[in-house]
Amino acid sequence: MKSAFSSIAPAPETMSLTGATGFLGWHLAEAFRDGGWHVRAIVRPGSAKPLPEGIHRVEAALAPADAAALAAAIDGSALVVHNAGIIRAARPSAFDAVNVGGTRAVVEAANRAGARLILVSSQAAAGVGSPLRPSREGDPPRPLTAYGHSKLGAEDVVRSTARVPWTVLRPSAIYGPRDHGFLPLFRLASRGLFLQVARPTAQFTLTYVHDVVRAVVLAADDARAAGETLFVGQAPAYPAEALLQSLAAVFGRRYRPLRVPAAALRVAALAGELSWKVGRQPLIDAARLNELRAEGFVCAVDRARRVLGFSAAVTLPDGIERTARWYRDQGWI
Repeated sequence: MKSAFSSIAPAPETMSLTGATGFLGWHLAEAFRDGGWHVRAIVRPGSAKPLPEGIHRVEAALAPADAAALAAAIDGSALVVHNAGIIRAARPSAFDAVNVGGTRAVVEAANRAGARLILVSSQAAAGVGSPLRPSREGDPPRPLTAYGHSKLGAEDVVRSTARVPWTVLRPSAIYGPRDHGFLPLFRLASRGLFLQVARPTAQFTLTYVHDVVRAVVLAADDARAAGETLFVGQAPAYPAEALLQSLAAVFGRRYRPLRVPAAALRVAALAGELSWKVGRQPLIDAARLNELRAEGFVCAVDRARRVLGFSAAVTLPDGIERTARWYRDQGWI
């Protein structure tokens, strides 16, 4: 006999998301919400940062010392996406405390809940790569910065301590609406300024934020992703000049690039290190200078295609145009 409740849709599953108030996390929260999940945003105690509409706020510190509170916050979740972390800091110890220690706390909470776990890591954990020798998942990692070392440390925590199905995703450089990292380039380009600061031969794997979100959603729903480490990015790689030319086209500016001398970059990096000491975050510091001097950051993306059927869909010119339009609409440029 047909049940009287058989026509009622099943209750949505719950997922917990860290870093939901940030750039990528905001988009992830919206995507999982729109996909029918009940989304819990795990935020720092006392945080007043906004969340997307319909997202449930739960306060808990991502620290081993507050393991009980974090476990209670995540309890009942079928999925945990750990996206929180810091990208810039004055000291390596800060990266270790947040990116490694925070991951350790989240993994333990996921273990207690029996929740599927996805770690959003970074291409920085692997280090440099070029079109001729792109970074691949099986290569020995060569992180270039303290941030990269901390993301690799976070991956090691997942692999060594997770007792639940897990996936590590390594997105390449991400841009798109809500991003502050690429915002200075857009602002300069809107004024017709195109500064060449990377090595002329350097190339980069870049990815529009919605493509990264789609990769995370696919990994959450595909058992084949369990135990995998996957780069997420758009192929082919782009030289830095292609980014600047796309910006010039979007803003209708004549492309007249200005090469910044290496000596000027060194001075800026030194000034940046001093800025950290007075509590200000600089555009360029020693870590950023190391990245600018690198041969590039290119990763192979074929493994994600084989495992998840994922390929980035948004081209660089299209992504730049979408991002610039959002910045304009929000009054950011």
